[in-house]
Amino acid sequence: MSRSFVLAAAAAILLATSSTCARAQQPSLVQVGILECRGGASVGYVVGSVTNLGCVLRVEGVPEDRYVATIRKVGIDLGITQETVLGWGVYAPVARLGPGDLAGTYAGAQGSASVGIGVGGNALWGGSANSIALQPLSVQGQVGLSVAAGLESLELRPGR
Repeated sequence: MSRSFVLAAAAAILLATSSTCARAQQPSLVQVGILECRGGASVGYVVGSVTNLGCVLRVEGVPEDRYVATIRKVGIDLGITQETVLGWGVYAPVARLGPGDLAGTYAGAQGSASVGIGVGGNALWGGSANSIALQPLSVQGQVGLSVAAGLESLELRPGR
C-alpha cells in the first residue's frame, strides 16, 4: 500500500510543477470559468483506462455550457471507482468563451489515489490552437479503490 502512496505523491509533485510551468509559459491567460465533470463507474487496467463524463462550464452571468468528455489515461491505473467528480479552472487568452468553445483535445499529467474516498488532480493543455489551460482545483473526488499516475488526454465535445 505504501508504494501506491509514493506513486500518488510523485504524481502530485508532477502536477504542481506542470501547473506552475503552464501558467509561466502563458502569462496572458485569464480565468474565464470552472469546468465541472461527473461520471459513473470505471475500471482501470495496468496500462490505462477510458472514462466518459458529463461536463458543465460555469461562468458567472452566462448560461451553462454543456459538454461530453472522454478521458483516456496511459500509465499506472489500477482499481475500480464508483463515481468521479473533476473540476478545473478554465484559463483562456480571452475573458469570454462562446458556446462550444472548449471543444477539443487536451493533454497533460494526472495522478490520483483512493481507498473508499480519494482525491487527485490533473493539469491539461489544449483546445483551440492549444490556447486553453485546464488547471486543477484540487477537487477530483472519487469513490472506490484505485491508484493512477501518468499521462491523460481529455476530449470535449459539445453536449446537450
